[in-house]
Amino acid sequence: MAPGPDSSSSPPPFTPSVKLLTWTLVAGAVLVTGAMNGVEPPQPSVGQAFSATAVPTPGRTAPEAHSAVEPLPPAEPLRLRIPAIGVHAPLTALGLDASGALRPPPADDPNLAGWYAEGTAPGSVGTAITAGHVDLRTGAPGVFYGLGALARGNTIEIDRVDRRTAVFTVDAVEVYDKDHFPSEKVYGSSDQPELRVITCGGGYAESTGYQGNVVVYATLTAVR
Repeated sequence: MAPGPDSSSSPPPFTPSVKLLTWTLVAGAVLVTGAMNGVEPPQPSVGQAFSATAVPTPGRTAPEAHSAVEPLPPAEPLRLRIPAIGVHAPLTALGLDASGALRPPPADDPNLAGWYAEGTAPGSVGTAITAGHVDLRTGAPGVFYGLGALARGNTIEIDRVDRRTAVFTVDAVEVYDKDHFPSEKVYGSSDQPELRVITCGGGYAESTGYQGNVVVYATLTAVR
């Protein structure tokens, strides 16, 4: 997810009163630029993809039934690993800009992901938000280039400053058209430790950039 002259996709503004992030698409505050060498990144399989013209179903994706895991107290996350797609990335704190939009990670490091530091820490009760680039202005793949290839049951591991690792299991992988992004479903609060991993996707056009966002939903299933 990197700035570019023709793309238009930015992270979301924060609404403290309802504790939601809303994905908006603002020119000049973009996350991705273009399909690498004309090849689009992997997208969620048929049946998980969200139609570009349909209206999103209200409510959030219900997580799979997992064994109960004691939530962790808040602690800064340091690294994010997704073994199924070879991701092993440091995490940087992301804040909000003057418009209330989440600032994306720096675009000059292809192996850097970010987490919303004013929200839930991964492993604690609530919905933790992580985001990263799918590709860069140079055409190189970004840290989450393969995110759309994940499937239910894959794991995401987050190392924390307290020397504990929060292990999340993927419940769903979905792609949403940018004009129908279901903010409450993606960012709504939860009474259990959940994780969202977000990048851009949903098809690419040179004139407008990526058409939507890939979202991974995951739930805490183990602590090491």
